[in-house]
Amino acid sequence: MIDNRGFRAGVAMVIINDKKRVFWAKRIQQNAWQFPQGGILHHETPIEAMYRELHEEIGLHPEDVELLATSKEWLKYYLPHRMIRNHSRPLCVGQRQKWFLLKLKAPEETIYFDNTKTPEFDGFRWVNYWLPLRRVIAFKRTVYRQALQEFAQHLFHRNTIDYSIIPEDAYPND
Repeated sequence: MIDNRGFRAGVAMVIINDKKRVFWAKRIQQNAWQFPQGGILHHETPIEAMYRELHEEIGLHPEDVELLATSKEWLKYYLPHRMIRNHSRPLCVGQRQKWFLLKLKAPEETIYFDNTKTPEFDGFRWVNYWLPLRRVIAFKRTVYRQALQEFAQHLFHRNTIDYSIIPEDAYPND
């Protein structure tokens, strides 16, 4: 679904484990890492799309996770000009995403990537909560920062955060 401003509707997931480390997925046959994400189909709500993508991309079912939070707003990013398909209609200039914070309840071995004919990922690791801000592709960085900032309030007390590991601009209004 692409809206009249050229943004494709999608969902993205921050998945944490018991140690509050985040699931960081490796794109198939690339040295590129990201959170699971995907598009919303015409007949789906954002939460339905999130559970579908969760299963398609990493093999998990709704009962394998606990939904902790949903982003208050739709977060959006623009694609770099080189990635815009100028001859496609409707023209897609970026994505607007509803973000979800999930906690893994199932054993880690439940995660698998061969659930579709074209898997998106071929590996994962559990990383420090703020590491994705330093590692994600640049054009997604602002959206990642917005989501992680919003979700941090559900996971950490401000006086228990190790500020030495947080990128300087993670809390620009402090």
